Amino acid sequence: MTLLLILLGVALLFDFLNGFHDSANVVATIIASRAMSPRGALVLAAAANLAGPFVLGVAVAQTIGEGIAEPHAVSIAVVLAALLAASLWDLATWYLGLPVSSSHALVGGIVGAVAAGSGTAEIQAHGLWKIGIALLVSPLLGFGVALLVMQATRWLLRAATPRANVALSRAQIVTAAALALSHGANDAQKTMGVISLGLVTLGFIPAFFVPWWVVVASASAIALGTASGGWRIIRTLGARFYRVGPIHAFTSQVASAAVILGASFAGGPVSSTQVVSMAILGAGAAERKSKVRWAVLGELAAAWALTVPATALLAAPLYYLTDAALRQGGWR
Repeated sequence: MTLLLILLGVALLFDFLNGFHDSANVVATIIASRAMSPRGALVLAAAANLAGPFVLGVAVAQTIGEGIAEPHAVSIAVVLAALLAASLWDLATWYLGLPVSSSHALVGGIVGAVAAGSGTAEIQAHGLWKIGIALLVSPLLGFGVALLVMQATRWLLRAATPRANVALSRAQIVTAAALALSHGANDAQKTMGVISLGLVTLGFIPAFFVPWWVVVASASAIALGTASGGWRIIRTLGARFYRVGPIHAFTSQVASAAVILGASFAGGPVSSTQVVSMAILGAGAAERKSKVRWAVLGELAAAWALTVPATALLAAPLYYLTDAALRQGGWR
């Protein structure tokens, strides 16, 4: 029971930090375009994040819980080390204002901890391929879909007056809610998968499934984190690429929500951070390529590329420390 409480504490801390770190994904453009106040946008995002897993199911949790490593190689020390590594990475990148992927961080943490505890042979290559494809393809889809949606929207509004901005701002309430719903359905499920994996390891459940109370706890934690708002990253996404207007915010939200919702139904754990970032770039590039500060993308791409190896390397020593602490406490 003590180990269960430790697991829940660390997992829900990661989930809170995930929401805190990734709140920018949902609210950055709606705030930058002045369609909603910052506090109102965060409250809307938090409520939709909370509802996401209940509305759209838990297919992603299944992928995270069963698709990365062989079940017998996943000890409680592995789970705790992976969560700690991902949480530390989220905190460090939030401080630097870098919108990196919490999904990448968690996958890297699990891989590093399993490799340290049981060796690389226990990592499921086919599961990593599925996750890797989802994580790599989704940002490109975000860019491409945003490009098409932006071009279609501009064509539809080709004869519109500036009053169209009012309609686009109001429409963002719906599109931002859909984006937040998709974020909650995808990102909160990663923590659900890890908690459920820990429950199997500790013997609280006989086989992998996601109990209802795990869904409630995880969705609540990510919603609270979202409501707290990671302002450093909100500024990066909302202003550093280019000056975001109502049309850019609307089209990037539509594109991001479509890609993340599709991945959630398919059980693909995508990075909402990367999808939203690339959708914002796609919306800007559709209007004018020179509008976008492409150098900012270079900085983000470097951080994205470092996330998995960095968290894997961080998780390895954390595994040894956690395992030693558990043995010292008589829990192993």
